[in-house]
Amino acid sequence: MAKVVMAIAICFSLFQLYTAVFGVLDAALQRAIHLSFGLVLIFLLYPTRSSWSRNKVHPLDFILAILGGAAPLYIVIFYEELVARAAMPTTLDIIVGVTGLILVMEAARRAVGWPMVIVASGFLAYAFAGPYMPNILAHRGVGVGELIDHLFYTTEGIFGIPLGVSSTFIFLFILFGAYLEATGLGKFFIDIANAIAGWASGGPAKVAVLSSGLMGTVSGSSVANVAGTGSFTIPMMKKLGYRPEFAGAVEATASTGGQLMPPVMGAAAFLMAEFIGIPYVQVVLAAAIPALLYYSGVWIGVHLEAKKNGLQGVPRSELPKFKELLFSRGHLAIPLIVIVYLLVVGYTPMRAALWAIVLAIGASLLRKATRISAKDIVLGLEKGAKAVLGVLIACATAGIIIGVVTKTGVGLKLASALLELAGGKLLPAMFFTMITSLLLGMGVPTTANYVITSTIAAPALVQMGVPVLAAHMFAFYFGIIADVTPPVALAAFAGAGIAGSNPMRTGFNAFKLAIAAFVVPYIFVLSPTLLMINATAVTVLWSTCTALVGMVGLSTAMIGYILAPVSIPMRVLFFLGGLMLIQPGIYTDAIGGGVMAALIFFQYLKRKRLAAPHAEA
Repeated sequence: MAKVVMAIAICFSLFQLYTAVFGVLDAALQRAIHLSFGLVLIFLLYPTRSSWSRNKVHPLDFILAILGGAAPLYIVIFYEELVARAAMPTTLDIIVGVTGLILVMEAARRAVGWPMVIVASGFLAYAFAGPYMPNILAHRGVGVGELIDHLFYTTEGIFGIPLGVSSTFIFLFILFGAYLEATGLGKFFIDIANAIAGWASGGPAKVAVLSSGLMGTVSGSSVANVAGTGSFTIPMMKKLGYRPEFAGAVEATASTGGQLMPPVMGAAAFLMAEFIGIPYVQVVLAAAIPALLYYSGVWIGVHLEAKKNGLQGVPRSELPKFKELLFSRGHLAIPLIVIVYLLVVGYTPMRAALWAIVLAIGASLLRKATRISAKDIVLGLEKGAKAVLGVLIACATAGIIIGVVTKTGVGLKLASALLELAGGKLLPAMFFTMITSLLLGMGVPTTANYVITSTIAAPALVQMGVPVLAAHMFAFYFGIIADVTPPVALAAFAGAGIAGSNPMRTGFNAFKLAIAAFVVPYIFVLSPTLLMINATAVTVLWSTCTALVGMVGLSTAMIGYILAPVSIPMRVLFFLGGLMLIQPGIYTDAIGGGVMAALIFFQYLKRKRLAAPHAEA
C-alpha cells in the first residue's frame, strides 16, 4: 500500500512539474486533475477513524479514494459537453457534483479539521436559508441544481482562484520546501541562529525566534512550524531556565509570525496579489515593515524576559562558528536568495519556484556532506505531494465559501451589517473586523485563512474607504494571529504540548509576545505609510525607526521590565508612549519620544537605587 501511495504522490508531483515547464492546462482542467490527485491521497493517507491502523486502508477509504479521484475527472472527461450545456446541468451532473462537494468536505474534515468544515457548512446552509434570514442578510435562496452547478462546474466555486493558486504556485513552493528540508537547510537555520544569538542573554529563545522565522518563510502552517523547530528550541529554552509556558509561547509566536513574513507568507502573498489584482512585489513590500515590527516585538520581549530573570546564553565554546557554518553549508541558502531575486525582478512565482527547485537540488551537490542522492530526489517528489494536501483541500473548501458569497452576495451584506453595527465609524468597524477575523481564523490553515477573512471581513473596511491592500492585510493579520490568541490558540497549544506546560498559560504568554500583531494593523489602516502606500523613502525610513522604538515601549509594558522592574502605572505609560511612536506623524513621534525618554531615565535611576544596597554590601 505504501508503494501504491508513493507512486500516486510521485505522479502528482510529475504532473505539476510537467505543466510548470510546458504550460498550464485550461484552468478547469488543471484544477480538476490537481483536486483528483489530492482527494485520492487524502482518503488513502488519513483514516476514517483514528482507531484504524494507518498501515491498513479500510475498504470504505478505498471506495472514497476512487470516488474522490473520479468526481473531478468527470469534468476532464466530459469537458466539452459541460461547456456546451453551461448552467443547464443534467441529473448526472448534479449527482456527480453533490458527490464531489461531500467528498471535499469529508477530506477537509480529515486533513484540516472541523473548524473549516463548520464554516463552509454554515455558508451552504445560508445559501438555502436566504429567504428566512433577517432583512439585512436575506436573499432569494438558491436551488440545489443551481448551487451545485455554480460550486462544482464553474471557476467561481471549488475550482476557483484558491485552488488555481494551489495547482500552480503553491504546489511548487511546497515541493521547493521539501527539497530544502532534504538538503538540511532547517538544521542550517538553527545552527546559524545559534551562532548569531545563542551566546546572548536568553540566547536559546532568540535562536527560536530567528530559526522559526526563517523556517516560517517556506512553511504554510504555524502549527507544523512549531512541531518542526520547537522539538529542538523548546527543550533548549527550558534547560536555560525559561518557564515552560514562556518557552512554548516563544516558539508559537515566532512560528506564527513566519506566516506573516515575506516573501511567501504561507503562500498567502500569491493569493493576495491575485485577489486584489496588484503585482506580487507590491504585496511583499507592503508586508515587510509590519513583519519587521512583529519580530522586533517578539525579540525585545524575549530579551527583557531574560534580563528580568537573569537568564544567560550558551557559552560561545559550545556553539557552532558562524564563518565555519557559512563555509561548510552556506551554499544551501543560495536557492532562497535566488528565488527572492527572481520574484523581485519580475519572474512569475511559478517560474521562480521551478528554478528554485532546480537550484535546491543543484546547490546540495556542491559539497559531499550536503549532497542528496537520486533516491532523495524521488522521495522529495513524494514528500512534496503529501505536504501539499492540507493546503490543497483547504483551498478547495475555501472555494465553497467564495462560491456561496459570489452567488448570494453575502460578503457585501455582512460588510453592511458590520458597518451598521459600527455606526459608520472606522475604529469600531476595525474592532468588529478584528473580532470577525479572529473567529474565522481559528484552526484554519494560512491560505484558507486569508481567503475566508478577505472575503468576509475585509469588505467592511473597503466600503469605508480603506485602501484595498490595507484592508486585506488587516483581516489577514488577525486571521493568522488567532493561532496564538486564547481560547483557541492552536500554535500555542502545540508549543505547550512540547514544553509540557499549561496550554492556556502558554496561550496568554504568546498573546503578550505577539502584541505587535494586535497594534500594527490598526496603525497601517489609519496611516498606510507602514505598508509603503503613498510614502517616500524618507517617510518609510523614519516611520520604521520610530516604530521600532515604539515596540520597546509595548514590549516593556507586556513583560514589566526594562533596566529594572516596571510598576503597573509605568507600564501603562510605556504602552501609550510606544503606541504614539508606532503611529506615523510628527506630533505623535515627538510626544511618544518624550514620554519614552523620560520613562527610561526614571528606570535608569531606579536601577541605580536598587543596585546601591548591593554595592554597599
